Amino acid sequence: MAKKISGSEIVIECLKEQGVDIVFGYPGGAILNVYDALYKHQEEITHVLTSHEQGAAHAADGYARATGKVGVCMATSGPGATNLVTGIATAYMDSVPMVAITANVGVNMLGKDSFQEIDIAGVVMPITKHSFIVKNVEDLAPTIRRAFKIAKSGRPGPVLVDITKDVTAAEAEYTYEEPAVIERKTDTIREEDINKVIEMIKVSRRPYIMAGGGVIISGASEELKEFAEKVDAPVCDTLMGKGAYDGTSERYTGMIGMHGTKVSNLGVSRSDLVIVVGARFSDRVIGNASKFAPNAKIIHIDIDAAEIDKNIPANASIVGDAKEVLTILNSKLPTQSNRSWMAEIKDLTEKNPVTYDMDHLNGPATIKKIYEITEGNAIITTDVGQHQMWAAQNYTYKEPRTFLSSGGLGTMGYGVGAAIGAKYGRPDKTVVNIAGDGCFRMNMNEIATAARYKVPIIQVVLNNHVLGMVRQWQNLFYGQRYSNTVLDDSVDFVAVSKALGANASKITSIEEFETEFKKALTADGPTVLDVMIDSDDKVWPMVAPGAAIDTCFTDKDLDN
Repeated sequence: MAKKISGSEIVIECLKEQGVDIVFGYPGGAILNVYDALYKHQEEITHVLTSHEQGAAHAADGYARATGKVGVCMATSGPGATNLVTGIATAYMDSVPMVAITANVGVNMLGKDSFQEIDIAGVVMPITKHSFIVKNVEDLAPTIRRAFKIAKSGRPGPVLVDITKDVTAAEAEYTYEEPAVIERKTDTIREEDINKVIEMIKVSRRPYIMAGGGVIISGASEELKEFAEKVDAPVCDTLMGKGAYDGTSERYTGMIGMHGTKVSNLGVSRSDLVIVVGARFSDRVIGNASKFAPNAKIIHIDIDAAEIDKNIPANASIVGDAKEVLTILNSKLPTQSNRSWMAEIKDLTEKNPVTYDMDHLNGPATIKKIYEITEGNAIITTDVGQHQMWAAQNYTYKEPRTFLSSGGLGTMGYGVGAAIGAKYGRPDKTVVNIAGDGCFRMNMNEIATAARYKVPIIQVVLNNHVLGMVRQWQNLFYGQRYSNTVLDDSVDFVAVSKALGANASKITSIEEFETEFKKALTADGPTVLDVMIDSDDKVWPMVAPGAAIDTCFTDKDLDN
């Protein structure tokens, strides 16, 4: 039965319709009516007040990645809205379902450079699946419902709904509606494409499977496992595909790309068929596009037709939901046998182990210790840089939605907010954010958020007192000219973290790290571990920018 309520109440009722029980945000003048309605419904919807709107966007993103649900963030007009932009762009690049709700000045004040007025719908147009501005209260409920449907359907992504302040105060009739059922994308899956792919697999003798984030988004991990057995192929993953395929499997050869394993980079380069599922051939994955997998035919399976032939031409493609496509392929594909190829990959693995010095405190040793203590069952979030690559390489991901990182945009400062969102979404999981000191200082104010709500995330800062990844490039390619990458100031992360309300310790040995990390597992709030590592530690292997991925090298190669 219809009832007449305010626009702010309509926002809350629509969120409840969609099953939203948590929102991350920061209030302000234009959105006050919505926050007043939130106050009245605080038993139904938890609001987490972050320290900065960017933190709210990252928290909504982390929540969405960890759960598969739509993350929701809110901000007021002007700078509140623009502070969400980096978080929205991060979600867009990695296909994360998010709805950002902002408020704006009243309709009669639009276009007059009013206080805290900004055309946020226009600003985010290139980095959202869709952006709306609602100027009539009658349009509000349909717009919010449509926003959630767009965010979840097909290739997911962020949607922004901007609501003028007068709309939040006006009244309209509201009637409850069940959320739209999101159907998997199957109408583009053509039988002739399926048959062509099956025939290509049948004649292949050196197939390789590359799993991307689309496998995780579609929930296709079990289907991928069966597919790999059917094809009898090794499996590598992209950064966004971490956890799509069980990292403890004998078929798994590690990440591919600029900091991928030698096995994956060399193996794909020697294969005769690369089957790519839910990945977009990012430049960090393929290196020199003209030299990628030179002996192989390419099969590309993706939900987004725009990705086919965009970066790498495909010899065959199937457009559709990965879970649906793999289910069909598994039902029709006879089990293949590629024993000699699998033996060759095993030999390649044994000859090219990923090795780091584990005898002293460094990034890889720290992450290996985290894996050992958590038995591989934690959710790992990261910021961006060397620590991100070490986390991808040295923690073995057995399940999807356990590695959350900014892949496409490479957002420094992403991790703390994402960890908070992930912990709210998966409270049963240990959540660890791994950051470098350069990244941590960007959004370490969100430690105050975790402390306020007693969110027991563990923040590990791999502190080398430099911008590590940029310094690595300067060391290898810029004649060791360390322009503005040395962080030799007197910032004390332990003191700052304690001041923000967290437990904190400075770590100078691997034994000390183990002791303090185990304490953090039972803490009733956030813990920050400031881990001292050498400024010249590097990420290996590496592919030089613009080079073919089979030219990957390590420090040992440089010594020869």
